[in-house]
Amino acid sequence: METTDNARYDDFFTLVAQSFNPDSQAAIRRAFERARTALAGMTRYDGTPLFDHSVRTARIVISEIGLGRNSTISTLLHDVARLGLIDEEEIARDYGPIPVSILEGMNLISKVHTKVSMQQADNFRDLIVSYATDPRIILIKLADRLEVMRSLAMFPKEKQLKKSWESMNLYAQIAHKLGLYSIKSELEDIALSYLEPQDYAYISRRLAESASSRDRFIADFTAPIEEKLKAQGIKYHIKGRTKSIYSIWRKMKRTGVSFDEVYDIFAIRIIADCPPENEKQLCWNIYSIVTDFYTPNPERMRDWISIPKSNGYESLHTTVVTKEGRWVEIQIRTERMDEVAERGIAAHWRYKGVHGGASRNEEWLARLRDIMEETTNKTQIANRIDTNASQDEIFVFTPTGDLRKLPQGATVLDFAFGIHSEVGATCTGARIGGRNVPLKEKLHNGDIVTVLTAKAQKPKPDWLGYVSTPKARNKIRSLLREEEAKAAHLGREELERKLRNWRLNVPIDDAVAVLIRYYKLHTGTELYAAIAKGEIDIADTKELIARHLSGELFEPKTRPASTAAKSHAERSEDALVIDETIRGIDYKLAKCCNPIFGDDIFAFTTVSSGITIHRSDCPNALRLKEMYPYRVLEARWRDDSRPGTFLASIRLVAEDVTGIVNRITETITGELKINIRSMNLSPMREGRIGGVINIEVTNTSIIDMVAANLMKIKGVEKAYRITGQV
Repeated sequence: METTDNARYDDFFTLVAQSFNPDSQAAIRRAFERARTALAGMTRYDGTPLFDHSVRTARIVISEIGLGRNSTISTLLHDVARLGLIDEEEIARDYGPIPVSILEGMNLISKVHTKVSMQQADNFRDLIVSYATDPRIILIKLADRLEVMRSLAMFPKEKQLKKSWESMNLYAQIAHKLGLYSIKSELEDIALSYLEPQDYAYISRRLAESASSRDRFIADFTAPIEEKLKAQGIKYHIKGRTKSIYSIWRKMKRTGVSFDEVYDIFAIRIIADCPPENEKQLCWNIYSIVTDFYTPNPERMRDWISIPKSNGYESLHTTVVTKEGRWVEIQIRTERMDEVAERGIAAHWRYKGVHGGASRNEEWLARLRDIMEETTNKTQIANRIDTNASQDEIFVFTPTGDLRKLPQGATVLDFAFGIHSEVGATCTGARIGGRNVPLKEKLHNGDIVTVLTAKAQKPKPDWLGYVSTPKARNKIRSLLREEEAKAAHLGREELERKLRNWRLNVPIDDAVAVLIRYYKLHTGTELYAAIAKGEIDIADTKELIARHLSGELFEPKTRPASTAAKSHAERSEDALVIDETIRGIDYKLAKCCNPIFGDDIFAFTTVSSGITIHRSDCPNALRLKEMYPYRVLEARWRDDSRPGTFLASIRLVAEDVTGIVNRITETITGELKINIRSMNLSPMREGRIGGVINIEVTNTSIIDMVAANLMKIKGVEKAYRITGQV
């Protein structure tokens, strides 16, 4: 290599020398030379060497993402392999097996030919993830795309727009999933500058013009809050967050507002430092301090501490207004919560571990991000990544080339219902790879599936065991219910006809209620269907109804296990005993009185909705018992049951004085260790505040204790349980 040629790559060699040991440096230099020789004479749109793209991408891989030797070698050789200028044997011989695997995955993604439309953006994005069996493949593809976007000015207009759309809708979202937020924002902002150049220039100019006044406002706004935080000895720091140009533009378009009307162009974050066990109490304490100085908007309160987002995000968000009428978004969190917010699911994985609720895909992507954040010696990264990624999704195609995403283990029947409900309902099998397969055949990545149908085909109950997607399962159940409804219609007609012939003086609803109880069913529909199918002998019902009319009591009967009651008998023991003789029956807790474990209760049988549990002092109790005594069943909580938690509501009225909200939340979450689901307190007349606090309790004694403790707080005038869900 000539010295004059080397000079233009001096910065790259310096980076390599700073990042790798001598052996790795030598291997990277060999790959560098091999690629430069193979790509000699090839240029990009602006006449610069194609090889320069490989070098600049390798710089991103090393310095901005932090990958190691094998990733750098693979990046340098990517265009060489893509163009067929090097074979796998040479790569394996000179650089080892890992670059072979990485390059194979990159080439596979490059060869995927499908129409990437707005409707398929999510599927195509996940297809890239699915084909990348080694997570380094995705990171190198991101680096490659970032270099292309930084050089986008050289491309023709049509390619600029296409690559910008892909970057905004595909690659930026992958970066977001990985927690690479800097790369995500840069991809989005560059893409916007080409797709909407006038909007981009306008927002960029307005942000620059308002920067100094924004900084002054934040300093003035936070001054009284900081004084109070210091006085209470709270360790904290405050930082402002300005939205990216793309985020501001997206909000303007989505909500139809102007730049000046985007009140959350910036947010103020108050980040506290405390042990994990004190986090919730401290955040609510800081919230109380903020609202002592500024009035909050109750509609904009977001409590993601009591119930974190599915990705682990925890924070208290509120929007307050200054005396001048300016709205400001406040985010309150701890150092731990802030790391999760900044670094996404990877940081959450470090703190709590990835459990079954998270997808396997996100698990290994999060693990990769975790390793990169914690590794100080970047040459160790390649050796620490678990490349045996487990994929929980597959991607298959229709005969016309449309891409479909399905869970691992999905069958032909899942695919058919994904195409259309009618296709699924009449599916008899499929043709895959030149052979016919049954409808329960499991699909594999890359399958091209032709669904076979027949007009005479109808859904069957055992189909539920053949599918794994919620859409297919729900549609099958819906179709089976339609068949059940048809049978129920015939059964009701038969029962009504028999009642007329028998000349029994009883309303149909009363007869149904008696029979539901006797056969331990849930609804009238079940009863009618059982009659139509012959599971219940219609002749037997005459005697039962006659005995009811004579006032005779009888024990409920257990029907054959073929009925719907079978599934209920197989579940775990209930928290309730209904009528002392009935267990394993579905029931609902009435919303009109919101019963809690420990309340005196009764059960009420409805024709259409099954059994509902009411409190004995429910406002509707007297009416139900007087009008429908034959539908009322005794019910009680089982003493040995563990029913879990219930949502309970407390009505509270208090003096509107400084710190009252803090004292209320500290009493509930700090002293009593009770979880607050939501709290909505607003100003009332005569200097008072009032509203409802929803909390999680396990029994009535807990809510009584909470109300009693709240009444001990100076300034609290009323605190009592209310019925119903608020």
